Amino acid sequence: MPDRLAPLTEALLAAARKAGAEAADAIAIDGRSISVDVRGGALEQAERSEGTEIGLRVLIGRRQACVSASDVAARTMAEMAERAVAMAREAPEDPTIGLAEPGDLARAWDLALLDLADNAPEPGAAELEDDARRAETAALAVTGISQCQAASASYSRRRVFIAATNGFAGGYARTSRSTSAVAIAGEGLGMERDWAAESRTYQSDLPSAEEIGRLAGERAAERLGARKPKTGAYPVVFDERIASGLIGHLLAAINGSAIVRGSSWLRDAMGAEVLPRGLSIFENPHRPRVSSSRPFDAEGLPTTPRDIVRDGILKSWTLDLGTARKLGLKSTGSAARGPSAPPAPSISNIALTQGDHSREQLIEAMGTGLVVTSMIGASINPTTGDYSRGASGFWVENGRITHPVNECTLAGNLRDMLMRITPANDARGHLSHVVPSLLVEGLTLAGE
Repeated sequence: MPDRLAPLTEALLAAARKAGAEAADAIAIDGRSISVDVRGGALEQAERSEGTEIGLRVLIGRRQACVSASDVAARTMAEMAERAVAMAREAPEDPTIGLAEPGDLARAWDLALLDLADNAPEPGAAELEDDARRAETAALAVTGISQCQAASASYSRRRVFIAATNGFAGGYARTSRSTSAVAIAGEGLGMERDWAAESRTYQSDLPSAEEIGRLAGERAAERLGARKPKTGAYPVVFDERIASGLIGHLLAAINGSAIVRGSSWLRDAMGAEVLPRGLSIFENPHRPRVSSSRPFDAEGLPTTPRDIVRDGILKSWTLDLGTARKLGLKSTGSAARGPSAPPAPSISNIALTQGDHSREQLIEAMGTGLVVTSMIGASINPTTGDYSRGASGFWVENGRITHPVNECTLAGNLRDMLMRITPANDARGHLSHVVPSLLVEGLTLAGE
């Protein structure tokens, strides 16, 4: 961890104490990124950004305030502390506000095991431009592709350090390298669009640009000739690349912030079945080379693997200290924050139990129905779980894909939908949300 960030947080805490804060925590983030976009064989855009952000939260009794800045001068930090203390004195009281107890803090962690930062040299703009060009060329080489709407490549490196007056101090770095392409097939009103994108912590783990571009082209070409499906109730397979969104609705509903507000469709579901028996959702914040892994949370508490759902039964909310205190529970070590806001609960890496059958076998078993590969917009009631989303994909007859479809809407209730899922075995293990394709029985489909 670079020496630069730790002294910044120490200086912020010292300024807070001098300004009259009873307690405080500070965060310093240092990052740089570079991105390149190519279109029509020419460089369209190249951006590079570098900067440092600092944030300070001060506590006076049961009142708090947060301030942030991108200037790290001593004068700025002193002004930040004075402003934060003045704001905190005017803030409403909240009996659940407070730093973690010193005995609960994370004391040791092994960043080498998490392996979150690639030490390979940072790629230059020319290297990223070459990736984007090769992705575009591969997409355009697919039969039926008329243009590549965008091809991009990017790299980022971000470092964070957190410290607090309760004695916690710690930081880590993470890197990311990405390539993506968006391809368009056909002409005029018959045009169809699809995409492919990959991102990895280590540059050496990233698939080739040609593979990514070709996949984008193939996906777009497969959508040519799409038409509306018939209205009715059908089984639906959510393709692996969008299935995590369905599980994401469950994860949002068990977030402590929603539970405290009483605005979650799962607010009364602790200890109840929320998935079919045999299915579990497991969170593991310590998976190496995964984008959401973290050694500790934003309040300095240790992160630990946990069962969110076990054998279909909901076992845990996602809590930071504030929401845990409101519910009379313990934090799950799930706090996240940026420079300008206090901590809030957030999920890291999750995995849903995979099934015994392939995506193709689920399609064969469904008979007649829809395979969804893309979703458009959303109308989801967070209190009731009522679900309605625009969708496109492929129609299935007699267990075989027959033609592409678009301009249709799926509707149901999330509580019922999740109790009728059957997972495939095709989840990609490098993602932070490892969720396979999901067959959902009996959704309402609005088309023709």
